[in-house]
Amino acid sequence: MRNGIVLFTSDRGIKPAALAQAAEERGFDTFYVPEHTHIPVKREALHPTGGEELPDDRYMRTLDPWTTLATCAAVTETIGLSTAVCLPVESDPITLAKTLATLDHLSGGRLTIGAGFGWNTDELTDHHVPANKRRTVLKEYLEAMRALWTEDEASYDGQFVSFGPSWAYPKPPQGRIPVIIGAGGGPKTIKWIAQNADGWMTTPIETDTAAKAELLRKEWADAGREGEPDIRILVAKKPTEQDFADWMSAGASELIWGVPDSDEDKVLGYLDKLASRVIHPAR
Repeated sequence: MRNGIVLFTSDRGIKPAALAQAAEERGFDTFYVPEHTHIPVKREALHPTGGEELPDDRYMRTLDPWTTLATCAAVTETIGLSTAVCLPVESDPITLAKTLATLDHLSGGRLTIGAGFGWNTDELTDHHVPANKRRTVLKEYLEAMRALWTEDEASYDGQFVSFGPSWAYPKPPQGRIPVIIGAGGGPKTIKWIAQNADGWMTTPIETDTAAKAELLRKEWADAGREGEPDIRILVAKKPTEQDFADWMSAGASELIWGVPDSDEDKVLGYLDKLASRVIHPAR
């Protein structure tokens, strides 16, 4: 399995570009950042852990993911660039398609989109996204962006996205930029992923990953998809041997390890320890 790291970015602590460069030097495969445009003060939506309060204030301090990843691309050569997770429905899809295609072009085809449906429905409401339609909106956004990325004269006609024949360049070097959905692995979500995305990213509280991965592969085949879904594990605690066995059984392609949002010396020290355990365990 590959190994990636995720930094819950904020306007303090280590600069993401410095961490991405250090992660590449130490052999990590992918660098992830999150997205929240804003956090409404008055909020009815519960956090995914079930709490009424946010775990900490980083949710309201996150950096823009695409500007952040662009700074990382400028100082690295090989490390993958991704999100855990971004919220595409909170942006204009035509503009977002251009931004992502440009980032993929300038980074040499290193971009993967880790996307979510959006747990913070109050945040979505401010972007005029109906909470009960957020999966439909995301589906249309992805279809419209893929048209802009791959077709010479792209067009799309949906309920939430519509535009006539248009030219849009650059085209991403990868063609269709991979989309990995970060969400709890319930049957409805697994089916949605099989029909609309390229893989699944687990939540920090996910259980029975192998069984859910087996269901995803069944739905994948039923949807007539070729190849295999890309399954990535967000590691939120010190794994047990049983955890590793479950992830291996699930056919996971990558483990995503969190690093602290702190000053550069502390984060790089933590990264060195992490690399010694998961990248270079024999050293």
